[in-house]
Parts: sequence; C-alpha cells; structure tokens
Amino acid sequence: MKRIVALLVLALAPVAAAAADVAEGRKLIEQNHCETCHHNKTLGDAKAIYLRKDRRVTSMEKLVSQVSVCNSELKLQLFPDDEEHIVAYLNDTYYHFPAKK
Repeated sequence: MKRIVALLVLALAPVAAAAADVAEGRKLIEQNHCETCHHNKTLGDAKAIYLRKDRRVTSMEKLVSQVSVCNSELKLQLFPDDEEHIVAYLNDTYYHFPAKK
C-alpha cells in the first residue's frame, strides 16, 4: 500500500508543478499592488525592475526566492500556490527561464 501511495505521489508531482496559473499570477500582482513598490524602487517604470541589466533575479530558483522574500517582507500572507502563480506570470512575461524539473 505504501508503495502505491508513493508511486501516486511521484506520478502526480508534475501535475502539481504545472498547476501554476499565469493569469492568476497577474491578478495577484495587481491585487497586492506589487508594481507600486517597484515603481518606488525604480523611480519610474515599475516594469523596469524586471528588465534592468543588474537585476537580482537571474534564474528560476532566484525568481522563486525573490517572490517569497517579497511575500514575507511585505507581510502579504500569500499562500505557496499564490507565490507559484506569481512566479509563473513573471517568468512567462519577463524572464523566460526554463521550467523547473
């Protein structure tokens, strides 16, 4: 029985990872006013923070980490799946890193 459960968990893991919703991520960014903070940091175009040459986010792992840091520091109280949606949106829109395996 344990073996069957373990196999099911492994089989469904890619489905869970693929469940991140780009549209939901965009909605969450708008609802939490993320770009207001970015606007203040860049003193202009909020989207410039994603596109600047000296950006902190240079890999999928760093993107996941940065979204988590923003959630924590700003006390947004987003759930892990919300963070995944935001990561999916940001990656799809700006970064284009290969998907995590």
